[in-house]
Amino acid sequence: MCSVRRALVLLLKEKAEILEHRPRAIRGVSRDYPSPHVIRLVYRVKVPRYEARRMSRRALFARDGYACQYCGSRAKLTVDHVVPRSRGGDSSWFNVVTSCATCNARKGDALCDEVHMYPRSKPRPPRPDVFIDVATPRRPEEWTPYLAAA
Repeated sequence: MCSVRRALVLLLKEKAEILEHRPRAIRGVSRDYPSPHVIRLVYRVKVPRYEARRMSRRALFARDGYACQYCGSRAKLTVDHVVPRSRGGDSSWFNVVTSCATCNARKGDALCDEVHMYPRSKPRPPRPDVFIDVATPRRPEEWTPYLAAA
């Protein structure tokens, strides 16, 4: 998945071809271009990656599957610092997990060992596809035949 702008660049460089397009055209200086909806790469194109991804609540919740990392609840989700900020913990991907309000209040500013509450998975930066899910939470039905079961 990519933006319309990136898709148009790939098409103009002949690195992709259009499988489906939208009815409206994209107007250029000298001509109109079909608005790509689904493209196919002609050959493998290196995907630009960024070293550090900014942390956000939406991306954190997506990384953790929209479930509390302590009890599995999906209600009243909050952000919990594994090592509390009051004890020198930072707000990095390696120190925050999704937590329900009940577990977050129960843990408070204690360390996991002190209250015997441990996250179900080790905090880590999310996979790049998590950001795709955050950017496109609702995928158009037209994409379904082209996407692997995700």
